Amino acid sequence: MQPATRWTVDLEFTESDTSTRADARLVGPDRQFAGWGRSRRNPVDPDVPAVGEELAAARALSDLARQLDNEAIDVIEGFAGASPSG
Repeated sequence: MQPATRWTVDLEFTESDTSTRADARLVGPDRQFAGWGRSRRNPVDPDVPAVGEELAAARALSDLARQLDNEAIDVIEGFAGASPSG
């Protein structure tokens, strides 16, 4: 059995009066990606930091997902021009 591969995601939040920024870093065995997301609170809405963090995190992780998808597509498209023997 092949050993499991581990990828780690780290999220860091920066908050201001009405916005929250999430920076996400995905670290794999041979590469890493960075993404970010932001949420903004309407000043008349209640101040609930957890909601801002959840939205910002979701957007940062979505950014990472888009990058991973694009990376995989680039690799697959690279196969199209390669001969079957490599």
